[in-house]
Amino acid sequence: MKKNVFYAQSGGVTAVINASACGVIETARKHRNKLGKVYAGRNGILGALTEDMIDTTAESAKAIAALRHTPGGAFGSARYKLKGLDQNRAEYERLIEVFKAHDIGYFFYNGGGDSMDTAYKVSQIGKQLGYPVVCVGVPKTVDNDLPITDCCPGFGSVAKYIAVSTREAALDVASMARTSTRVFILEVMGRHAGWIAAAGGLAGQTQADAPHIILFPEIPFDEAAFLARVKDCVARYEYCVVVVSEGTRTPDGKFLAEAGTKDAFGHAQLGGVAATVAQLVRAKLGLKYHYAIADYLQRAARHIASKVDVEQAYAVGKAAVELALAGDNAVMPTIVRKSGNPYRWAVGKVSLAKVANKEKMMPRNFITKDGFGITAACRRYLAPLIQGEDYPPYVKGLPSYVSLKNQRVARKLEKEFVIK
Repeated sequence: MKKNVFYAQSGGVTAVINASACGVIETARKHRNKLGKVYAGRNGILGALTEDMIDTTAESAKAIAALRHTPGGAFGSARYKLKGLDQNRAEYERLIEVFKAHDIGYFFYNGGGDSMDTAYKVSQIGKQLGYPVVCVGVPKTVDNDLPITDCCPGFGSVAKYIAVSTREAALDVASMARTSTRVFILEVMGRHAGWIAAAGGLAGQTQADAPHIILFPEIPFDEAAFLARVKDCVARYEYCVVVVSEGTRTPDGKFLAEAGTKDAFGHAQLGGVAATVAQLVRAKLGLKYHYAIADYLQRAARHIASKVDVEQAYAVGKAAVELALAGDNAVMPTIVRKSGNPYRWAVGKVSLAKVANKEKMMPRNFITKDGFGITAACRRYLAPLIQGEDYPPYVKGLPSYVSLKNQRVARKLEKEFVIK
């Protein structure tokens, strides 16, 4: 008997997470002889816990295809981390209960390291409870911090956005530097890993080009060295452009802009490092500044997505279904770099146990000796990931994105699950 499929999106969305959803759903539809319906969790894993699921069979082929160029999370995502099996077994048992009630035999979880951990644990408890579920992770994170895979779908597009924004803002600042702003600071995402900040370095080709300074989480913030570099750049070029990662830390390991609160995953919430750095420039150097916080704009910018990223996002969604049908369980498809120039890649696989709750930081040889820039090796790694344009269709000057019906699946369980 054919088993149904459950797909869920997790954590912060990206410009291309829906391309992975498209890859999962279209591939599953091509295998109707082996797979049943594809259900999606409304608001991610919460949709399974609360039995609030979406029947994707109600969507036309045209609507599903349009997911490939639509940003955001089409079914809703959530920052909700399931605790360990020994801490809250009830949540995992509830997932299996819902899966069993709806005859779900496949679970595809589209997210980062925490999500890969959840998928791995579900594969374990299913066996323990006598209802095995094939669990395959679908990699996604703008932070590019999943190990093993060469890059993470979602990163290439945010990297392109940051590189373009840095170059364009630098031209603006340079044109007015003599009589106006001298220092421009762009704050980007990246709590522990500086991959997105590093992408800003692609904007410049020579030492005189912006960005003149990049601040990475991997390099402790040296106030004196930073201020000296800003002062020198302004003297040489009349202006200075800084790209700063939100996760920039002091030498004692404290976030430069920690807000003192935590998010749903238990991570410290950060309170705006650009403003902190800008005030430092003003107080110590007396220079006029402006700063910008890319925030959600960087991960939502589908209009300037990397074609490579779109293709890879779709490919891992497609591969997830193919791996499951081939008998693989508790695995995640990966991007394997075959060559850098010309850039060639393929899809591989890795055990979820090897990627769950693990982070890939920037290698030290990707950061210049002074800690303020990217090396040639880093540029060779990053450059292929932002290649190509994959514009969405435009109507009346604006990108046209799809809105799905998101038809609810009828509940079968009497007992409701309360999210604590």
